[in-house]
Amino acid sequence: MARSARNRISRLQAIENLLLAHPRGLTQAEIARKLNVDRSTISRDVANLPEYISEDDHRRLILDRQGLLVHVQLSLNEATALHLATRLLVTRMDRQNPHASTALRKLGCAIERIAPRISEHMQRSADEMQSDSRRLDPRYIGILEKLVLAWAEERKLHIWYRREDRQVNEYTFCPYFIEPYAIGQSIYAIGYCDERHSMRTFKVAYIERAELTQQTYTIPANFNAQDLFADAWGIWYTDSAPVQVELLFSAAVAERVQETTWHRSQQIERLPDGRLRWIAHIAEPKEMLNWIRGWGAAVEVIAPLTLREEVKEEIRRMHNLYEVNREAK
Repeated sequence: MARSARNRISRLQAIENLLLAHPRGLTQAEIARKLNVDRSTISRDVANLPEYISEDDHRRLILDRQGLLVHVQLSLNEATALHLATRLLVTRMDRQNPHASTALRKLGCAIERIAPRISEHMQRSADEMQSDSRRLDPRYIGILEKLVLAWAEERKLHIWYRREDRQVNEYTFCPYFIEPYAIGQSIYAIGYCDERHSMRTFKVAYIERAELTQQTYTIPANFNAQDLFADAWGIWYTDSAPVQVELLFSAAVAERVQETTWHRSQQIERLPDGRLRWIAHIAEPKEMLNWIRGWGAAVEVIAPLTLREEVKEEIRRMHNLYEVNREAK
């Protein structure tokens, strides 16, 4: 390859990297100065730029992040890890997602030569993501796309959010993180809300409408999603100290409970009678209710008292619902 051709390829890659670092775009003159080349050189290079780089009305070159393709090389074990991750995605999301389906097909094709069986299952997962059994919700996908773009480019998003009482409020939102949640097969956006002057969590399915603004924001350097959710059972986090939760599991399920690390802070103690004492520090214990319900009479809430009383109250309601005493007679 001629030296001039190699230089041009290197410059094109450098231009792409510059535009990735400057989401609001750069003029040809600005690019020339940053690359220390003549502006006429950049003008000639523009004709060879990929289609996801274009010029806006202000003659600034803009890179469309949604059109940029990323090339990844995978080993067999890396491909298997992605297969496991995609199976979680497929089994825990209830809506069709064309982007997830396309990504799975590309992954399947990429590993077909080294792992044809895994590739086959990825293609099947892609079909499952687009099956008629899943909800077709173009509005939801469109809002998720805008959230992702706002997050990637650090642009504020104006959203219309429907609360549980059906009232719709408007917010200016700065996405810091997007988190899936198995319970309810949901996706949540976590970030800063200008109107509330605080961090907020929004369920994507409750966002009625979203519009990208030209206002930018900066995700704080000290923001760490893993630290934010460190004490959460799922996605509920607080500024307060975590609460100690103590559960007592029956001997019948002790082995099953012991097999899994349910929370990073958990401590377990096997009692002489075979029962299991389980202790953890949780940001918001109410978030554990569904999990606790799932164990039925095989678990007793010892602490905190508020959680214990809530479970007791639910047992009373279930007792009345099923008319247990009447059926016993």
